[in-house]
Amino acid sequence: MFDEDHEKFRRIVREFLTEEVVPAYPGWEGTGRPSREFWLRAGELGILGIGVPEEYGGLPGSDFRHSAVVTEEAQRLFLALGGLRVHTDICMPYFLEYASEEQKARWLPRLVSGRAVVALGMSEPAAGSDMKAMATRAVRDGDHYVVDGAKTFISNGAAADLVVLAVKTAPEAGRDGISLLVVETDTAGFGRGRKLDKLGLRAQDLAELSFTDMRVPVENLLGEENAGFRYLTANLAQERLSIAINSQAAAEAVLDATVALLSGHRTEQNTKFEVAACTTDVRAGRALIDASLAALVAGDLDGADAAVAKLYCTELQGRVADRCLQLAGTDGYRWGSPLGRAYLDGRVSRVYGGSSEIMKVIVAKAAGL
Repeated sequence: MFDEDHEKFRRIVREFLTEEVVPAYPGWEGTGRPSREFWLRAGELGILGIGVPEEYGGLPGSDFRHSAVVTEEAQRLFLALGGLRVHTDICMPYFLEYASEEQKARWLPRLVSGRAVVALGMSEPAAGSDMKAMATRAVRDGDHYVVDGAKTFISNGAAADLVVLAVKTAPEAGRDGISLLVVETDTAGFGRGRKLDKLGLRAQDLAELSFTDMRVPVENLLGEENAGFRYLTANLAQERLSIAINSQAAAEAVLDATVALLSGHRTEQNTKFEVAACTTDVRAGRALIDASLAALVAGDLDGADAAVAKLYCTELQGRVADRCLQLAGTDGYRWGSPLGRAYLDGRVSRVYGGSSEIMKVIVAKAAGL
């Protein structure tokens, strides 16, 4: 899947993560998010410019394989940097696909350089996967929208300078009345709530947001009014593949760490059987990821195939983390243990981006049921 250009980029990313991120990471787990210096440095190295045209400061000749490299290298070091993937893999496509030329010139250089961090404001306290139940409203008032509502479980929510916000502009139309607004977080009426404590992913920013009589310029509308649902679903294949790649890389890292822990010790036959089973699972997942990644780069990955990849690899991550923690015993059941942290960090991958149950519905429908 990777050529010499990708491997050169991998060496740059690995050096950055090893020398600059690993020493700072425990502090981020305390504050609940990476430092601003992290974003600026990632921007300098081109990590935030993957897939972005060069005229806006993007990484030349880059595609989603470069993003996969970043994810693999982060997981190799047991670094949970999901907010980075939200910025590059999930939010950036909305600007690239639906922003006007004026909007691209206004926002992309800030996003690519790390001077602005972006979040996607979609989930609500009473509306998770059901976007029809969205309650956040945007009412047109001259050359502004007046926005009222709240969002929750928003990755990058505490650090964000920009939020791609899903709002109801035509409530009576259900999902066909959703629009996307880009909100500058210094706008009057924008509020941040609690920093949400999590079982794992301690260094990943997750927050509540609120909007009270918030006036957003009409010129901040992404694409067409009431086309937001179509825009949101169009990026789901890449979003779910991004999660699948992260889960696959995490499973590989956990297995490697377990083998390293057990090597040099006398191992029982059952231990060998468990390692063999995990190795077989991981290799199958790698084949699926490579095929899915090739399809995405070629523009051929559909929603059902992305659902297969997310379903298989996130469930794989859970199986491998559980079995390897069992093999490690009490040595693994500690917050300071990479295996213990990987166990907690990985559990939510079967929930966000569409739960395993939702993935099964999509896969079954594609199969004809």
